[in-house]
Amino acid sequence: MRTTAAIVTEQGGAFELTEVELDDPRDDEVLVRIVATGLCHTDLTMRHFLPPEMFPHVFGHEGAGVVEAVGPRVEGVAVGDHVVLSFRSCRACAPCRAGDVGYCEQTLLLNYMGMRPDGSTTMTHEGSPVLGSFFGQSSLARHALAHADNCVVVDPALDLRIAAPYGCGFQTGAGTVLNVLRPTPSDSLAVYGAGAVGLAAVAAAAAEGVATVLAVDLVGGRLAEAQRLGATPVDAGGLEPAEVVARVKELTGGAGSTCAIDTTALPVVVKQAQQALAPRGTLVALGLGPEEYQLDAIDLLQGGKRVMSSIEGDSDPQEMVPRLLALREAGRFDLDALVTTYPFEQVDEAVADVLAGRVVKPVLVW
Repeated sequence: MRTTAAIVTEQGGAFELTEVELDDPRDDEVLVRIVATGLCHTDLTMRHFLPPEMFPHVFGHEGAGVVEAVGPRVEGVAVGDHVVLSFRSCRACAPCRAGDVGYCEQTLLLNYMGMRPDGSTTMTHEGSPVLGSFFGQSSLARHALAHADNCVVVDPALDLRIAAPYGCGFQTGAGTVLNVLRPTPSDSLAVYGAGAVGLAAVAAAAAEGVATVLAVDLVGGRLAEAQRLGATPVDAGGLEPAEVVARVKELTGGAGSTCAIDTTALPVVVKQAQQALAPRGTLVALGLGPEEYQLDAIDLLQGGKRVMSSIEGDSDPQEMVPRLLALREAGRFDLDALVTTYPFEQVDEAVADVLAGRVVKPVLVW
């Protein structure tokens, strides 16, 4: 079938709305008419990160839409279902069987290589292959091919424009709190970077009753949202790294935060987040970008601190997305105000706005 996709034709290139030919769904595939797609920093980063030979490429991994067709071997998803799309996992390897689907042995093949496991692409343009299958969906498009394992069926009454970011950004931030750090009310959490992922972490910590939650950022609007969600804002603008560390320690009783999350992927911020930890505290680094981080080895070793990472907040989308939507319905996870919608034709404006910090979570809508 012919459909429209936002193609990036070359490394570092812009998103160009282009007509493509999308395959009919295979036996194990689901055709989704996309209603809305969240724009994530991973989409923007991968434009520059992937090698030149992996273009043209269609990104997009926070899709939400309506199922139009399913292959005969698909179970649990039916035509007409409203779905939120997330990352893929094989559901058969040892990590998947243990519930650690974000660490699936087939993660690279299923989410990042731009094609199906058999090497075929789902899209062509003027007879030439277009790489896609990004997170098993490539949902920066009017239609996407997905699978039962990365389709989360949701209530048809749910606004899909609001639901789209739950497939990645919101579940990553919240899952890091709920699944990885698991803070108690007596703990303290410092979140570095109050974008979509960071603010989801703030909201989840507030929902868990964590008494001391800090949000460190440079952008006043984002700090205001963090405060609305229950965090104490820390404006890092004009502060030296040592001053940020001192401010976080001051606001956490002098010892530092017991937990921290970095979403900035800035090496200097990761280092100060580690230094601002309390002894035996844990920092989870979530940002994608630099190849290396420089840590303070003396502080790390003398403080018994832990620096780790997490994929998608160690979430299983089939469990985490409904869990977060239930918290939203109960009024305990209120991220709706973070979403700014754009017609798909304004994808360039959405990119510019999020990079400039004018919006938190742009969502493109057909």
